[in-house]
Amino acid sequence: MGSIDTSTRAERGSDPIPTPNGLPAGEDPVQPTAVDSNGASADSESLRKRKGSGVLPLEVGTRVMCRWRDGKYHPVKVIERRKFPCGGVNDYEYYVHYTEFNRRLDEWVKLEQLDLNSVETVVDEKVEDKVTSLKMTRHQKRKIDETHVEGHEELDAASLREHEEFTKVKNIATIELGRYEIETWYFSPFPPEYNDCSKLFFCEFCLNFMKRKEQLQRHMRKCDLKHPPGDEIYRSGTLSMFEVDGKKNKVYGQNLCYLAKLFLDHKTLYYDVDLFLFYVLCECDDRGCHMVGYFSKEKHSEESYNLACILTLPPYQRKGYGKFLIAFSYELSKKEGKVGTPERPLSDLGMLSYRGYWTRVLLDILKKHKGNISIKELSDMTAIKAEDILSTLQGLELIQYRKGQHVICADPKVLDRHLKAAGRGGLEVDVSKLIWTPYKEQN
Repeated sequence: MGSIDTSTRAERGSDPIPTPNGLPAGEDPVQPTAVDSNGASADSESLRKRKGSGVLPLEVGTRVMCRWRDGKYHPVKVIERRKFPCGGVNDYEYYVHYTEFNRRLDEWVKLEQLDLNSVETVVDEKVEDKVTSLKMTRHQKRKIDETHVEGHEELDAASLREHEEFTKVKNIATIELGRYEIETWYFSPFPPEYNDCSKLFFCEFCLNFMKRKEQLQRHMRKCDLKHPPGDEIYRSGTLSMFEVDGKKNKVYGQNLCYLAKLFLDHKTLYYDVDLFLFYVLCECDDRGCHMVGYFSKEKHSEESYNLACILTLPPYQRKGYGKFLIAFSYELSKKEGKVGTPERPLSDLGMLSYRGYWTRVLLDILKKHKGNISIKELSDMTAIKAEDILSTLQGLELIQYRKGQHVICADPKVLDRHLKAAGRGGLEVDVSKLIWTPYKEQN
């Protein structure tokens, strides 16, 4: 997978689905030694505090309490700082990471938001982690689990450090897309000419992006698109799915990747969108088809991957669209006559989301099926890879190994309990509305 590379910008799989990975990734270790006001070296095992204006300007790595949008103070780490033009010696603003939360909440703050009496300039990371763990309430831990989106399981240590250094500061703070203004979550490697923009304006149909609202308004008067530039392969009620070939619509594919990276932490970007198909889900009205989310898949995957990357845009999250996209990817696999599986590695909650889908699909079949059924038969019926079926049923303790073969043990009451725990399946895919020819048959 590798780290983010500005010279290569399109798609490579990583799942976008939340994962509770403990405390947020992206923490750079603070140097264990420092010099106090008398010039003495500080003990690397101690916590030292210096209070008041004498600490200004704050150094990168400083820990301090910061007033957040809820009006309360939360612990932060200073990631970067920048000086105001024509400002005084202490006229800086600071890019901070809220250590209780995921990197998506990192932001630039002004000095008045910081409590200088709480400044910590020398911190031993291991000691601090223990203290934080002891002080953290159950509610705070749950909050971390809910807000932490992606881990970096596919990156080695050197690549992870490079990725974190390169992407540590969000370059675009907000975007305007259709009727929504959306706060971004992560860095995205837009071309250098956009380095000085904190807000970008996207055409919601062709996904071209501009620096100013007036540019967007002029563009919208000329843009004749009212939906993604591809084939509509599904329409049910107000929902529509478009298949966009990255080779035929290269600029759209690259723009989609720039947009998606603002909300996906460790998706790696490449120039070569030619190798991918993008499935863009839209809500349709009399103004056009408005993008809700998408998933991508490689045109040809030796590993049977049927999904490379998936995203539901923030205004549309928690409405069942993510589950719909997962289910849709498997309906395409059924049409292809193949088994499918999401591109690995999956983050913890990525695995939970897929495990929920696999559980609902498999247990629905087991509840209705009379007599014995094999893993192979389940795989043929669902297009779910046999290994995924086996691991799901083993996790539910519904499978035993007897006389050299796996046997499914499906007690109806146990099935009902597991189905209830798996939650609702989200929006249904009406297969009768899917009109699609697999890619290999188009050429």
